[in-house]
Amino acid sequence: MTVLNHPWSPPPKDLVLQANDVHIWRVHLNLATGKIEQLAQTLSTDEQQRAARFHFEKHRQHFIVGRGMLRTILGHYLNLKPNQLEFSYSSRGKPTLANTDTNQGLYFNLSHSNELALYAVMPASSIESAQENYSLGIDLEYMRPMPEVEKLAQRFFCPRESTLISSLSPALQQEAFFKGWTRKEAYLKATGDGLAGLEQVEVSLNPGEPAALLSIKGNQEAACHWSMYDLIPAPSYAAALVVEGHGWQLQRFAVAEPN
Repeated sequence: MTVLNHPWSPPPKDLVLQANDVHIWRVHLNLATGKIEQLAQTLSTDEQQRAARFHFEKHRQHFIVGRGMLRTILGHYLNLKPNQLEFSYSSRGKPTLANTDTNQGLYFNLSHSNELALYAVMPASSIESAQENYSLGIDLEYMRPMPEVEKLAQRFFCPRESTLISSLSPALQQEAFFKGWTRKEAYLKATGDGLAGLEQVEVSLNPGEPAALLSIKGNQEAACHWSMYDLIPAPSYAAALVVEGHGWQLQRFAVAEPN
């Protein structure tokens, strides 16, 4: 798949989610105090309790913005107020819409790292899948310096990926590791599997090579049923999107920009 290095623009007023669309939203988590307080009012009681348990104020504020903007974005598509949305969670913590009248409307996934959050949204009717809300996954990582990259690759990546990373220069090792991690985790989030399956998902890692899912548990045919995209939300960030099927039209929107 082609790396999506396109500008992130504000959403149009007449925003429409077509059957083959995937909308990706970028949100900055460092917002003005007044905006954070507004978003806090949209959270459910359990979300407010979760926010209160964060030890550091910065992490508490990031959680409020991340959850509040999720509610704002989904509410836009569903024509609901943010505080009207109800969520349920899988055994691994993946949120889904619990409202009985809106549950079939959207698939969504989210990820946050450092000062950014990404959200992916698509119409649920796009996918004919036996899985429930597991048809897309997105992952975002801030590319901080990572010591002992080769050892981490040996632990979490498959042997061929680990060998490739060991053959690269130190700078390219860092980039390949983060791209590999986001690509793998995006797929595992799409399927609802945990990080224990990282080494069972093989992805492309050669510098300059397009993002691709190569095999799943050694099965190349299974990998062909998925589309994988690299995203560039900001400098020093790696991100990937994985969607079941092919032929998707991606649109990228930026909201909640820092003041």
